[in-house]
This record gives sequence, structure tokens and C-alpha cells, in this order.
Amino acid sequence: MNATPEKPAAAKKAVMKKAAAKKAVAKKATAAAEQAPAKKTAAGKTAPAKKATAKKTAKTAAGQAPAKKAAARKPESRVAMVRRARRINRELAELYPYAHPELDFTNPFELLVATVLSAQTTDLRVNQTTPRLFAVCPTPEDMAAMPPEKLEELIRPTGFFRAKTKSLLGLSAALRDRFGGEVPGRLEDLVTLPGVGRKTANVVLGNAFGVPGITVDTHFGRLARRFGWTTAEDAEKVEADVAEIFPKGEWTMLSHRVVFHGRRVCHSRKPACGACAIAPLCPAYGEGETDPEKAKKLLKYELGGQPGQRLKPPADYPGQPAPPMAPPVAAS
Repeated sequence: MNATPEKPAAAKKAVMKKAAAKKAVAKKATAAAEQAPAKKTAAGKTAPAKKATAKKTAKTAAGQAPAKKAAARKPESRVAMVRRARRINRELAELYPYAHPELDFTNPFELLVATVLSAQTTDLRVNQTTPRLFAVCPTPEDMAAMPPEKLEELIRPTGFFRAKTKSLLGLSAALRDRFGGEVPGRLEDLVTLPGVGRKTANVVLGNAFGVPGITVDTHFGRLARRFGWTTAEDAEKVEADVAEIFPKGEWTMLSHRVVFHGRRVCHSRKPACGACAIAPLCPAYGEGETDPEKAKKLLKYELGGQPGQRLKPPADYPGQPAPPMAPPVAAS
């Protein structure tokens, strides 16, 4: 009789024990299941997070260089360019307070002839040639009457002497016949003379008549492009672009300063960037030698301790006068 109630109690206990075991297993399984997704999730989050961070870092690093590069390429506003250009002019004025035309002359006719002769040669060679020339024909009338062969011989050292002889005879005759033997003081008249273009006319007007003009020679055009004042190659377009940047009263001296800098520092093939006073203002910095000591060795004329181009320079010129042409060696 006692066994009967004990059996259900034992059975109940066994069932409860089994249920508890089942519950423990289920709990354990649930915990394990919960832990696995958590790890997976954590791992999933961690790996992508690292990947994302690395990707972001790479993107940032990659983005920084182009950002700097983009900054270098960032278009300069018109106002900023004009301000920078005028500051360059002021800096050049301080660097070359003695800037002047580097052709020797005493009157408009001599300057006109010397400028025509300066094509495709140096001002020094012209200055060494003109003393003999002007001693023989000091006026347009004298030059117009000169036999071509004799004039060719006198200007031979400047090169292209046949073409230059033709221009000199033509412009001398025009001055004699159309302008009473005087060099006209208007650009529209000057450019009608044989061999005289805008560049030559502006040189004469600016330096013999005090009429402002921009002289776009090879040096001026090169530096105007390096400075970012223009992108034009055509001389007249360069002149027009630069004329819009500077006040008219600055044009003549601006031309001298820029040409001076082009001949002394900012050379065509190898600019002396490391010795350039306006390097911080120049978009083309780095095209030449940036090492200061090496750059100093590239400086020319008075900046390099060498004679200038004029045999008779202005009184305030700090350099040495150029030597006259050596006399030809007599045949033995």
C-alpha cells in the first residue's frame, strides 16, 4: 500500500529532474546561441569598422594630396591676380630703382634706329655698333643718302644686316619725306615706317617722348605668362592683357622692370628661382634652380657682378659700363 504512493512521488521527482535538466540544456543552448550571434555581430562590427576606418583613412590621405594639388590649381580671382601683379611691380621697383632702356641714344632718331637694329641680337651688340654708325649718318637725311653697301658694312655686327639696311633706308627716307626729318610722336605714325612695329614704337614713345607704352619683347612676354598676367603668345594680345592690369602711367617703367628681371634673374632656360626677390608672388616658382647658392651663380649683369649692356649707362646705374667693341685684328 505504501509502495503505491511512493511510486508516483518518485516518478514525479524523476520527471521534475528530467524537466530541470532539459531546461538547463535549453538555457545553455539559448545562452550559447545568444553568445554566438553576439560574437558574430561583434566580429562583424569590428571587422567592417576596421575596414571602414582604414578605408576612411586611406580616403582622407588620398584626399589630402589632391586637396593640396587642387589648391595649387585653384583658379585665382581677377581681383587677386591684379593685386598680386601690382605688388610684383612694386617689388621690382624696389629691386631695380635704376631700371632704364638698355640702348644708348641721345635723341629719338638714334633710339629708333637702335631699336630696329636690336632685333635678333643683344642690346650690347647694338650699343657697340651704333657709335660708328651715328658718326657717319647722324640724321635721317644722312642715312637715307647712304649707299646700301656701306650701311650694310656698318651694321653687319648686329646680324641680318641686309634686311635691317632695307628697313633703315626706308624709315630714314620716310622721315625725310613725310615727317620733315623728325621722328613722329604718335604710335599710328610710327608704325607706318618700314621695320617699325608696335614694340619699337612703344620703346620710342615711352623713352624719347614720355608717352606711356608697354614693350612686349621676348623677356616681357615670357615673364607676363609666368606671372599669370596673360596666357597669350601674341605680342599685341599680351600688351592688351597687361594694359588692363596696370595704370597707364606705370606702363613704360613696368616694361623696363620686367625686362630687367627677365635678363638678370628669370631667364628663359633656367630661371634663378632661389635668388628671386619675388619668388613668393610667382606661380611659376620651381621652374628653375631653387637652391639659393646655385641660383646666385645664374644671376647676370650687375646682379652677377658683370658689366651691363650700355656703354654709357645712366648715372644711377650700379653696375659697370659695357666695353666698346674690340677693333678687328689686322691680317698679318
